[in-house]
Amino acid sequence: MNHESDYIKTVFGLKLKQQRQKKNWSLQDLAVKTGLSKSYLNEIENGKKYPKHDKIIQLSEALNCTFDDLVSTKLDKSLLPFSEILQSDFFKEIPLELFGINKNNLISIISEAPKKVMAFINALIEISQNYNLGKERFYFAVLRSFQELYDNYFPEIEEKAVKFSEENQLEMTKNLQCEVLENILTDSFNYTIRSENFEQYETLDHLRSLFIPEKRLLLLNRKLEQDQKTFILAKEVGFNVLELKNRPNTYSWLDFGSFEEILNNFYAAYFAGALLISKEKIKEKTSEFFLQNTWNPSDFESLTKQFTHSPETFYYRLTNVLSSELGIKDLFYLCLVKKKNSDKIQILKELHLNHQQAPHANATNEHYCRRWIAVKNLHYLKENETLTDAQISHYKDQGISYLVISTSQKNPFSDGSNRSYCLGILLNPQTIKKINFIKSSTLKTINVGVTCESCSVADCEVRQAPPIRLEKEYFNSNMKIAIEKIRKDF
Repeated sequence: MNHESDYIKTVFGLKLKQQRQKKNWSLQDLAVKTGLSKSYLNEIENGKKYPKHDKIIQLSEALNCTFDDLVSTKLDKSLLPFSEILQSDFFKEIPLELFGINKNNLISIISEAPKKVMAFINALIEISQNYNLGKERFYFAVLRSFQELYDNYFPEIEEKAVKFSEENQLEMTKNLQCEVLENILTDSFNYTIRSENFEQYETLDHLRSLFIPEKRLLLLNRKLEQDQKTFILAKEVGFNVLELKNRPNTYSWLDFGSFEEILNNFYAAYFAGALLISKEKIKEKTSEFFLQNTWNPSDFESLTKQFTHSPETFYYRLTNVLSSELGIKDLFYLCLVKKKNSDKIQILKELHLNHQQAPHANATNEHYCRRWIAVKNLHYLKENETLTDAQISHYKDQGISYLVISTSQKNPFSDGSNRSYCLGILLNPQTIKKINFIKSSTLKTINVGVTCESCSVADCEVRQAPPIRLEKEYFNSNMKIAIEKIRKDF
């Protein structure tokens, strides 16, 4: 809401509403006293219209306030905190319509109790500062919420990917050659594409690609593996087919200017996944895999290799189709990273469908459970190896279990760090019916927690820290019991 006229209209509407509410009048009461229609007054209060001079006089006389009381952009003390939000980029940078939120309705909610809402907003800001939640993490949290709202499935993009493949006679399989995509980008979208040795530019060695828009020039790191190069080219096609103008120019992220860039980057990546891995094929083969009676890691690796050499692309593509096509609604996806010569485990990416599942990232520097299969894979991973395994993770404190499948590998664009990708499916009557190998003897059930600091698993052989958060909760609980006992005694 940077445009001055929008700000003026919104402030006028807020002040009109405030004056009306001081008199305990409804919109209908004000309409009767001014001769103006109720719908017209509603549009004024919602910041959609600004009344003409004579109408403002009618309103001020009916409300027994001055002309300046209404037209001044100076807000009184009760609405003053709201001014900062109105003049910020909040409404512009976070497209509320993605979440089905009408901007004017949100303004109306805030204006009803500005002090309480601002206290809540200030509390969120303080929490974000304490947990080092910067603008980047906030935007990615918004994007993740958007994905979760739609089960990470976007049929319009799926359809455009299929239509594009048909128009260009492309095979939506891992056999799609990057040379074909290069030709499409150069012939249809006027790209120039070059492979470069980024090592000569020092810190750019870990950069996968750079797009220079004014020259329509795409530079690709020579270290790219074939699948990585194909994905980047498919993503560039996505930016063009979906007509996404505001976009990042580097892969991976270096900087971004707005939430729109993050959203458009996600849309283009989704298009690339849909173009490279056919929804119908992955649905068919995954269904067949789930019908097997025995869990075998090599079978899952074979399933992955039918579609791609990139486990990350495969795992993420599963999140698009399991909920929408196979009816598996409760699941999570995590990407964990362990740097060379470090025992610290970080969650780099996460996604929760239906509701937040048990394992999740935290910003408190607590130790993630070493019994997670994804963490164990990172521990046992050898040089130049890809390691896949699964387990049933039982969260004792919550009384829930997940089938968790994980694949770990070395990240080629790092100084020796390793990554684990994992997919967790909540075990309930519906999913148990769909996955035959749940009762396989080769699938172990392991009691796990989220972090060591909050875990009640006794005698854990890999515990990294005492359960201090849990102990504090127990202490507080015992205090309440003791207080209640004292109250009864007296």
